[in-house]
Amino acid sequence: MKRLTLLAPILALWALAEPAMAIEKPRYRVVQEFQGIEVREYPPYLVAETEVSGSREEAGNAGFRRLADYIFGKNRGEKKIAMTAPVAQQEGARIAMTAPVAQQERPDRAPSTWVIQFMIPSEYTRETVPEPLDPAIRIAEAPARRVAALRYSGTWSEERYLEKLAELRAAMAKEGLRAVGEPVWARYDPPFMPWFLRTNEILIELAPASDQSGGRLPSP
Repeated sequence: MKRLTLLAPILALWALAEPAMAIEKPRYRVVQEFQGIEVREYPPYLVAETEVSGSREEAGNAGFRRLADYIFGKNRGEKKIAMTAPVAQQEGARIAMTAPVAQQERPDRAPSTWVIQFMIPSEYTRETVPEPLDPAIRIAEAPARRVAALRYSGTWSEERYLEKLAELRAAMAKEGLRAVGEPVWARYDPPFMPWFLRTNEILIELAPASDQSGGRLPSP
């Protein structure tokens, strides 16, 4: 299967970012664990997003470059914004989980249109986040949500992704958990990280605890 890789310019941009330990990630609370799966609650946070058409890889590359320009100073005030992690990619429904790059294919658009997102560092608010100069970028809020998350290591191949997605869905079905969103593929490492050291996740948004039929998801 074809690897979903990023181009050399993207690798260079990522290399300029803060060390891995300094990169902010979305906060969440684990409310349930089963079969290597975590059910997490995420609070809302701000994102910068843009729409790109093309294949999954083409859209990811183009969207990343556009948003990287924004965080590296193509904004009002020419401020450098800290990079966040992971890279997240989703198709088939409006994205729910993101940081710093999120990608989805919109159901209300042509199948080859994707939304790419960066999580805005938590130090910013709607009032203080730098305004993008590129009209193709907008600031939005990712809403609070619950997700089922499966973490795995290894390559970014489509084959491995689909294998782990099937594993997550099977575990959710066994627990009686009902999804309300399409999978999000989260990649925490830059392209130059050796494949065997990479951390990846697949996350699927869940229906509220009160709407789960047969599941054992605890209430907040």
